[in-house]
Amino acid sequence: MASERARQVQQMFERVVPRYDTLNRIMSLGMDDRWRRLAAAAAEAAGARVLDVGTGTGDLALELRRQGAAQVIGIDFAPKMLALAHTKGRDALDRVWWLLGDALRLPFPDETFDAVTSAFVLRNLADLRAGLAEMARILKPGGRLICLDMTHPKPGLFAALYRLYFHHLLPLVAGTISGDRAAYRYLPNSLETFPDAGALASLLADAGLADIRVKRLAGGSVALHVARRLPEVR
Repeated sequence: MASERARQVQQMFERVVPRYDTLNRIMSLGMDDRWRRLAAAAAEAAGARVLDVGTGTGDLALELRRQGAAQVIGIDFAPKMLALAHTKGRDALDRVWWLLGDALRLPFPDETFDAVTSAFVLRNLADLRAGLAEMARILKPGGRLICLDMTHPKPGLFAALYRLYFHHLLPLVAGTISGDRAAYRYLPNSLETFPDAGALASLLADAGLADIRVKRLAGGSVALHVARRLPEVR
């Protein structure tokens, strides 16, 4: 079942590649670039070796490079996404590499990276706990895990308006522009069973991470989680 869901998600992302970046700008009302800059800053990228999981078309990986990362590897399971990332990052090939791979089976030894990042990826994982465990595994002691994703706004007027936008207006507009309404109906559905910001923080703790901080953005509809792998006591 998990492998079938992963295959369907992969095919969906492959279909929307041509308009993916444009639709991200539209859906976020132009704020997604700022969110990625905040995520890269939280990773303390300067001089670091960083893995960007589910890199998609490479926006966060390239921002990490702009903020001074010594090496960035962007990994994704959608070849067409990586092809576009490679094109966009042509001027950064000295320090950014693109790799086809699975977030649930990261092809790296333990304790490889100073930081691991992901942007709008966790909702798409077939096994969220396994994905977080993999990301924690490859962090060096003291390394930072950065997760940027959508979340459930706190109850109130904004949450009601956001739900109207997210579940009704957004799928209609994005589906029309992309020509793939099924893909953008998937987006709100992916949030329904996704843990809220507090529950996700608990899952990070379960994965062995500490010093967990949560910053809510966009009226509380997006959350930036920052966590750290504790140094080993010898």
